[in-house]
Amino acid sequence: MISLLAHARPDPRPAHHKSLIKPPWEKRSYFNVTCSTYVPAPAPSVVAPEQNIWYGLSNDEVVGLLRWLYDPANGLNLTISGEAGAWDNTVGVTELLVPNKTDALTYLNGGPLPVRNARVGIFFGATEEPYMQNFIVGPLPVSSETTIAPLDYIYSKAVGKMPNYDADSAAMKVFKTSIIGSIADITLDLMGFVVNGSDDDGAYIWGLDPVEKEGDRIIDWVGFYVNPTEGFDDSTVLLGGMWLKFDITGRDPTGWSCLGVLYNSIFYESIEALRTAWEKADFVRLTKTVDGEFGGTNRRGDELPYETLPPPVSVATAQRYAVDKDNKYVSWMDFTFYLGFDRDNGLRFHNVKYKNERIIYELGVQEAHAHYAGQDPIQSSTAYLDSWYGFGSNAHSLVPGWDCPPSATYLDTAVHDFGSTTTRTASICIFEQDAGFPLARHTATDYVTVTKNTQFVVRWVATVGNYDYFMDYVFSLDGTIEVKVRASGYIQGAYYANNEDYGYKIHDALSGSMHDHVINYKLDMDINGTANSLEKVEVVPTTTNYTWLSEQRNTMKIQRSFIETEDDGKLNWASNSAAMYVVVNKDSTNQYGEHRGYRISPNLGSPTYLTVQDSSTARLTNRFATHNLFVTKQKDTEPRSAAAWNNQDPYDPLVNFDTFFNGESLDQEDLVLWFNLGMHHVPHTGDLPNTVFTTAQAGISISPHNYLLGSPVTQVSHTVYINKTEGHVTGQTYGGLAATCNVDMVRNSSPSPAQPA
Repeated sequence: MISLLAHARPDPRPAHHKSLIKPPWEKRSYFNVTCSTYVPAPAPSVVAPEQNIWYGLSNDEVVGLLRWLYDPANGLNLTISGEAGAWDNTVGVTELLVPNKTDALTYLNGGPLPVRNARVGIFFGATEEPYMQNFIVGPLPVSSETTIAPLDYIYSKAVGKMPNYDADSAAMKVFKTSIIGSIADITLDLMGFVVNGSDDDGAYIWGLDPVEKEGDRIIDWVGFYVNPTEGFDDSTVLLGGMWLKFDITGRDPTGWSCLGVLYNSIFYESIEALRTAWEKADFVRLTKTVDGEFGGTNRRGDELPYETLPPPVSVATAQRYAVDKDNKYVSWMDFTFYLGFDRDNGLRFHNVKYKNERIIYELGVQEAHAHYAGQDPIQSSTAYLDSWYGFGSNAHSLVPGWDCPPSATYLDTAVHDFGSTTTRTASICIFEQDAGFPLARHTATDYVTVTKNTQFVVRWVATVGNYDYFMDYVFSLDGTIEVKVRASGYIQGAYYANNEDYGYKIHDALSGSMHDHVINYKLDMDINGTANSLEKVEVVPTTTNYTWLSEQRNTMKIQRSFIETEDDGKLNWASNSAAMYVVVNKDSTNQYGEHRGYRISPNLGSPTYLTVQDSSTARLTNRFATHNLFVTKQKDTEPRSAAAWNNQDPYDPLVNFDTFFNGESLDQEDLVLWFNLGMHHVPHTGDLPNTVFTTAQAGISISPHNYLLGSPVTQVSHTVYINKTEGHVTGQTYGGLAATCNVDMVRNSSPSPAQPA
């Protein structure tokens, strides 16, 4: 019924020249592993206790919604996306408008189901000033009661409307290419290629993200990326070394102009000025960028000793968790939760319970910000906000045995965008893993006791342009939840010349372009109800007196305080890790008089927030990235710290996170924490061809803090007690079944791993 893509779809970040990608699945020998338990058991089953009100629209709902939107009676004057031009109106995202927390809690407490509404993004091109606007459409399924209205209340801008500077992207590309084509002899001489819009161009152009303003003018710079020639997706490390500045204000191409050219850090104020300089004998020519083996991810070099032998594998001998796939509801040990998924932010968790008590109402990514720096206008101005491209729309199928254990449970996801539904099979995996170290142990004179550390992982990957974000949510038997993110893929490099202050030279014409990754998460905790406070517990040095000591002693103490208002709600992790933050309910204490709570603290990588303060590029769009941790009062009008369309106008974004902080009390209120994970990335030679996960990772733990009366480790049956006092060593376990594995050494000569979608 509905076509695939519209002209207004955001272009992918530089990467993914799919015609050049030829994954060489090697026909190498593999080994089969078969395992059995003492008592084989079928996979457990579970039925969600409530309907999943957070997950998304069904295909039937979307089809009905699109038919209703395209009905001329609704006055939207829409054109089917595949047939639309720049001056048409088209439908963008169509997805569930997640219910307000107020309504959701009413339902969870036995009240009525929340009204089911859609968020619909429409691109209006039939105007001199094209714009995009969000609408609320409902109730769904479509009926005579369904209406459409502007969706404004969830945006700090107070209106869900933004300018669309991408509306004429196709015409702009033609204009820019025509200018570049006029200097084909220069680009061929200086960079080794021609760009004139033909299929055999040696490079492609890429502009600013976001675009810039100079007064009332809209400015774009474009740079060159050499098209890969070796069959790999490495264009983002193949920089041409020349940049052109354009004024693209308005919709009339006759009003557009080229404002100059930058080469070798010299700015030429016109094409003619560049040509005049180039024709002189003393014009300095820089090194040309040429693709080569360095950008390929195929195996090369000497094989490592014994490395071709089968590596360790993770094998599940029994499924010890249950999934209601229809409701995206999961149960593992003392944890239960629902999954949500959307185009902008991807995977979310809702109504997370531990020991039958809700501890988290919502947990998920809000935005991924990559802010670059460099001597050229592209690197200096790049400040990606990846929800514009879509975390959910860039989730891809996982590779069993490589991304996740083969025995994992795989879930599909769907995104409804530009009049079509894209389903990614096996784009979420869930599985148990051995943590690689015990959960607890102790050796005494007479005995040894060790408890297995089995964890439960929910994993997904979003590949946004050149970067792969590998995201884990890890649940542990002690009640801890860890949130981890790792980054790999190709760096966005910089041209080497004059870039010494911003990166290392890592290849002939390539500099590593320094940048920060800041991934912002929302953590809406409900500890013993929604009335919560945030306690700061510090470990401080002190000098004190004791009645039993004649002189002062240098020691340390615990210092407790509370974050009283939003004015104090922008926080950084303490130096020397000498403070923790604990979400507590002051009205809920354990039998020892201590507040039951959950603490949050970094546990992987280095705590990171944005180095650049008051960014000249991102302006008001990245205010969530200025600190490690934030706390605000929960409001239905503040569901997100960012918005996917923010990058269209950094000066006046849909969501300015700073507006969340207006001095309101945080004492026994419904609180939301917003935390940042990420890394300061200064690429080096080890980032070629791809950044490795081991050096680009960050994580945080959310752990019980006086929440229980003792460690839940004592519940774990997979604990061994070894008695050393009876003349000979004896061992005792507590009912946990052991597993045995038989390794079948028969080789498969032609394995066919599933290629990611």
